[in-house]
Amino acid sequence: MNQLCVLMLITVPLAAEPVKLGPLTAEPPKDWIAGKPANRLRSHQFTLKSAEEGFADAEVIVYPESKPDPEKVFPAWKSQFVVPEGKTTDDISKISKFDAGGATVHLLELRGTWKYRERPNDPKSKEETRDDHRVVWAIVATKDEATHVRLSGPSTVVDTHYAAFEKWLKSMK
Repeated sequence: MNQLCVLMLITVPLAAEPVKLGPLTAEPPKDWIAGKPANRLRSHQFTLKSAEEGFADAEVIVYPESKPDPEKVFPAWKSQFVVPEGKTTDDISKISKFDAGGATVHLLELRGTWKYRERPNDPKSKEETRDDHRVVWAIVATKDEATHVRLSGPSTVVDTHYAAFEKWLKSMK
C-alpha cells in the first residue's frame, strides 16, 4: 500500500528585533515590516503599509550616533520642505518634546511638498519632489548618545501610523 505524505508550510512573520536607540531599546509594532537598511548610516528600516490603493507605503528609519541638538539639526530638516508663498517654515512645522525611558525625544513634524534625497547631505544625490507628504523626525537624546528616527510617507499613510510610532518611542526602556 502506497502512502502519500504532504507537508504544509505556513509562513508567519517573525517579530522584528528590538531597536536600539542609544542605550535604550524599543520593540517595534508587529505590523512594521523590517527591511535591510538602504545604506550604512541606517541601523534599522521598516515599511509601514498603506491601507489605500494608489498610495505609497510609509517608512521608519533609524540613524544611530547622531547629533543631539535640535537647534542645530532642525533647520536643515526644515529646509527639505517647500514653503508655500506667504508662509514661513515655522508656519508649516510643529515642534514638541517628551521624556521616555530616561531620554528626551525632540519631534519635528512637517507636511507639504518634500524635497526628498536618499542622501540629504550629498549634493550629488538626486532630489525628488514628493507632494502631500508628512515627515516626523525624532531626536532621541540621552546623556551620552543621540539617535535620529524618521517616519515619512504620504500624509494620509503617516497619519494612520503616527499613534503607533509615538507609542513606540514612548515605550523605550
